[in-house]
Amino acid sequence: MKEKTKMQKGLIKRLTAYIRPYKGYVIGAVIFSIFYVAFTLIGPVLYGEAIDAMLGKGAVDFQTVYIMVGCFAASVLLGAASQKLLNNCVNSLCYKLVRDLRRDAFDSLTAAPVKYVDTHAQGDVMSRVVNDVDVITDGLLQGAAQLFTGVMTILATLVVMFVVNYIIALVVVVLTPLSLFVAAVITKRTFRLFQKQMRIQGELTAHTKEMFGGQKTVILFNEEEYSEKKFEAINARLNEIGWRAQYSSALTNPSTRFVNAVITAFVGVLGAVFCILSGGGELTLGSISLGAFTVGKLSVFLSYANQYTKPFNEISNVVTQLQNAFASAARVFEVTDEPGERTDGKTRIANCRGDVEMQGVYFSYTPEKPLIEDLNVSVKAGSKIAIVGPTGCGKTTLINLLMRFYEPQRGKITVDGEDIRDIPLDEYRKLFGMVLQESFLSGETVAYNIAYGTEHASREEIEAAAKAAYCDFFIGNLEHGYDTVLSGSVNISQGEKQLLCIARVMLVDPPMLILDEATSNIDTMTEMRIQKAFRKIMRGRTSFIVAHRLSTILDADLILVMNKGSVIEQGTHAELMEKRGFYFDLYNSQFARSESKAD
Repeated sequence: MKEKTKMQKGLIKRLTAYIRPYKGYVIGAVIFSIFYVAFTLIGPVLYGEAIDAMLGKGAVDFQTVYIMVGCFAASVLLGAASQKLLNNCVNSLCYKLVRDLRRDAFDSLTAAPVKYVDTHAQGDVMSRVVNDVDVITDGLLQGAAQLFTGVMTILATLVVMFVVNYIIALVVVVLTPLSLFVAAVITKRTFRLFQKQMRIQGELTAHTKEMFGGQKTVILFNEEEYSEKKFEAINARLNEIGWRAQYSSALTNPSTRFVNAVITAFVGVLGAVFCILSGGGELTLGSISLGAFTVGKLSVFLSYANQYTKPFNEISNVVTQLQNAFASAARVFEVTDEPGERTDGKTRIANCRGDVEMQGVYFSYTPEKPLIEDLNVSVKAGSKIAIVGPTGCGKTTLINLLMRFYEPQRGKITVDGEDIRDIPLDEYRKLFGMVLQESFLSGETVAYNIAYGTEHASREEIEAAAKAAYCDFFIGNLEHGYDTVLSGSVNISQGEKQLLCIARVMLVDPPMLILDEATSNIDTMTEMRIQKAFRKIMRGRTSFIVAHRLSTILDADLILVMNKGSVIEQGTHAELMEKRGFYFDLYNSQFARSESKAD
């Protein structure tokens, strides 16, 4: 319990820091809350006076009645205006808080290391940035506004009730803790329930996104039923926990309303007795004078007693909203607190030659499963380096280390003799052009996607890069050519997408290249053209090529043969074939498979 309270205090402190820049809206909300409560509470006094003016001894005092009715109408209008301005302040504050929280969460995601992306479900992260931020603002700010007006209403009505009749007021005060006790008992477990609900909701979003993204694969392998069953299982858990959470929170309001209704009924009966005993004159209790207790004052007291207990109902709902908001805030701050990559560095490489060395490098994704151990590689500038080996041997991991997507636990990697950890990250990554097996294209024009990362490229440069990558032949067939927006309605193949990514790298023209199965989605004829273009762009540049098809890297200056995280052989194709080792067997196995397929 102490840990939970400490966590909530920490969340409140952090959320307050987000609200502080907009304190003008907070001050406005406080001022208009005071006006709203004041105009709301003055109404019962006004119509109570009007009732006494109509029921008093003698003729009806119409002048007083008209004045009170007019003042009451004015208080209603001013109260409505104050409430509107209060809502405007709260809503403006909510929108700005949503903007800032989402901006910081997104900034944190863009700066997060690849490890975070690899270890977190995309759907769950999306749910935190979108859904949980809305829950925070709805629960925290709007709930806080209700809480503030509720507390003010309680205090103000309490003062007026003690002025009108302190005995009945004391009765109300004594009985009110019953309502609070009921609310406290019911809402005790809501925080844990809502926190679990948010977690399962993120799981459901992640599964939905995964199935939608891989719909073709799911259909191909007839896994629709399994996907549906998994969805139903998660949805059933969400339904159960959601029902329990909502039931607990929904039970609070009617329970407190029932208690408050009992209190109001008790006050009405007691007030009616006092009114009868007073008879319009002075009411005394022994030697204590309670003043006159009229029908008008009884109506005022009943109205205030109702308004006094009503905020307790709202506060009980606010407690639930706040519990939900705290649960969501904890999830959002897990994203914003994710430490970004270390980007600093004092070393600059003005003219990169491309000498790369890996000295005693050790790396593992998890401590209990070693992967790369004591890796030593020396690459000369301008060399074409091929990295081959069976699946899971560490080829992509080696590229991840080279690109600083991950940092080695031991050892170091140098470029032109400089430790890459001493080079500013943004400058270091500009030294590389990278084409991955999975192509990334945004929903922009073809020209924009080719110039991605080279914002100031001219149209001539873009078209030249496209021709070099053999993209122009299909771009010309698109409806708007280079200005075609790559939306869902534009049908281009996976291979064509990869060609655009290759054109993008050609436009950047970096000193070093990394090709991670860059031609895996391209047909043989197109691959021959791409290999020719690659030979042109790789001339004089250090190039790392991850390849499964060994026929594509026969002209490599150095082939690194990896197995179980270690470079077990290295040399040219001819040298490795002479050794008749692991590479020899790997190459012949592929050749044998190719022949068997041809047959």
